Amino acid sequence: MAGLVTKQTNKSVKAYIDGIENKAKRKDAEMLLSMIQKITGVTPKVWGDNFLIGYGKYTYRRKNSKEELEWFNVGFAVRKSKITVYLTFDISQEEELLKELGKCKWGKGCLYINKLADIDLNVLKVLIGKSTKSQWHG
Repeated sequence: MAGLVTKQTNKSVKAYIDGIENKAKRKDAEMLLSMIQKITGVTPKVWGDNFLIGYGKYTYRRKNSKEELEWFNVGFAVRKSKITVYLTFDISQEEELLKELGKCKWGKGCLYINKLADIDLNVLKVLIGKSTKSQWHG
């Protein structure tokens, strides 16, 4: 996760997307923006200063902490080299789907994608749907 101080903001999602200099990445971001909103039924929000786009939110506590934190149910960020998709479950448990997904890397709750053309969007939709169901408190 992007850090403990990352919070939902009132910054413009459209301005963030329009400000992506790389045209191909901007087009991928527009596609993700629409696709995730259709799957979740939730309006996207900008989170933090690192411009994460998040859908929904839930609260959680870190191990050995009494502090309640907020995070989004599903989200993404466009960086210079990769697009990161944030999910709220351990995607390494989804071996079959990951084999079908295509060219990307992953961590416990993140997918790292060079461009959407590298992956099977239908498999991505399934993973986003699983994330929506795993922690949905929106």
